[in-house]
Parts: sequence; C-alpha cells; structure tokens
Amino acid sequence: MNKLQREVDKLIRELGGYWAPFEMLAALVEELGELSDEMLKFENVKGNGKMENLKEEIGDVLFALLCIANYYGIDVENALLASISKYRNRDKLDGNDNS
Repeated sequence: MNKLQREVDKLIRELGGYWAPFEMLAALVEELGELSDEMLKFENVKGNGKMENLKEEIGDVLFALLCIANYYGIDVENALLASISKYRNRDKLDGNDNS
C-alpha cells in the first residue's frame, strides 16, 4: 500500500499538487456515487454491469482516498491495519464470527 500511496503522491505533484481538502472530499463522494451506479448495474438492478467498469470505479475511489490520506500525511497501510484489528477485536467481543 505504501508504494501505491507514493505513486499517487508522485502523480499528483506532477499534475500541479493537491486540491483543497473539501474539494478532494467532494471528488471522493463523486467517485463513490459512480461506484454505486456500477454496482447497481453489476447486480442487474439498474441495467447490466461490466467487471471492467466496476474495477475502474473501485480504483477511482481508492485513488481519491489516497489523495486525502497523502494530504494529511496518513500512512494508509497502518490505518487499514488498525481498522482490521479494531473490527477483529470488536467482532470477537460481540461474539460475531464473520469469517
């Protein structure tokens, strides 16, 4: 993940730098909407979806999220590992086993 985070940072700097925080948040929300549309298509709720379009939208969401993380200096790998641990411990305490 760190390598990908650095790759995003390099590209953004080549393109002129990061947007303001709330502009990046708006971009993430927009990408989430596009992902939602593709999921609806893929699940045959709203047309027919294609795996390639679904992959593209997931990539766009990740890109937008990495931009926000980079802007704030957050190591996404550590953040994700902390979240995994949090969910693992919470689900153990609740007696849920979702594996």
